Amino acid sequence: MKPPFTTEEFLRVFERYNLTVWPMQYIFILMAVAAIFLAVRKSAYSGRLITLILSIFWLWMGAVYHISFFTIINKAAYIFGAVFIVQGALFLFAGILRNRLSFTFKNNIYGITGVILMVFALLLYPLICYRLDHIYPFSPTFGLPCPTTIFTFGMLLWADHKFPGYLFIIPLLWSAIGFTASFSLGMKEDVGLLISGIITVSLILLKYKRTKIMKI
Repeated sequence: MKPPFTTEEFLRVFERYNLTVWPMQYIFILMAVAAIFLAVRKSAYSGRLITLILSIFWLWMGAVYHISFFTIINKAAYIFGAVFIVQGALFLFAGILRNRLSFTFKNNIYGITGVILMVFALLLYPLICYRLDHIYPFSPTFGLPCPTTIFTFGMLLWADHKFPGYLFIIPLLWSAIGFTASFSLGMKEDVGLLISGIITVSLILLKYKRTKIMKI
């Protein structure tokens, strides 16, 4: 389905967003690195702190990007924003209020795939944007939905027990919605979004089948 805006209008939203919120892009990168560090150097409070970081990402994307900026060219962004805010609230509910999220790196297929996805989100994604001439400020920086969703997938692959499966629903749906931009808007870097979602959910289902640790 053809979106109700042009590629140029879409990239102009990135420009307005990036110039307005600077230097939040770099703060979000530091927060992502901190989340990785907390998972590797696990402590009693790591799970809650990582969950808080993920929640901030999703609340920000919903309230700031979607509702404050994306609605300028697409009124459906009000719905997207509300859904992203719900995802942020779900992280708070599952990981902080109920303390059901714990993250750690393990040298197995889940841990290694998580590393690949997080490296892709933080390093390879912006490099691909550059190669495709989506150059700052006309680029989806970290803290915007597509790279941040990929990072979220990577971090969720590091979740090690008591995992609430409903946390995957909204990121997976967005991976499909965002993927459409790779065709309709020429955002080829977002091909990795759907691939990361499919890989992550497949691995989580495999983990559930093997260990029965996911609790809906």
